[in-house]
Amino acid sequence: MDPGDKRLAAAVVMDDDGRVLLVRRSATERFLPRVWGVPCGKLEPDERSEDGALRELKEETGLLGEIVRKIGESSFVSEYQGRETKNWQDNFLVRPLSLQITLPEPDQAYRWLRPSELADSGLDIDAYNLDVVRQVLTDF
Repeated sequence: MDPGDKRLAAAVVMDDDGRVLLVRRSATERFLPRVWGVPCGKLEPDERSEDGALRELKEETGLLGEIVRKIGESSFVSEYQGRETKNWQDNFLVRPLSLQITLPEPDQAYRWLRPSELADSGLDIDAYNLDVVRQVLTDF
């Protein structure tokens, strides 16, 4: 990994009914505003991926969770301050330990969807986030 690369972690939260949590990003976000996806974000320096996924889950939804297992990895290129940045993301299946969702911005929303509902949900889910969710579904 180059020194300028970013490390990220994602939490694919699946409840006891087999539904996956998707969250719509705020319109004020610089990256993918109003797009639906799984809770994820950049790791802090020296933070383990597992810890980062759970921290991002808490920050973005208010939920507590526990890692079930790592389900895969993803990467994408983004632009930051006029330079291309390679992003490396570890993806984890997470079981929720709480169910009360609190979103940080008032224009955000969330939905619990069954895997069969993802394609026909009418939500603006980008291909990258669909691929992350599909990583967990290949295990079932």
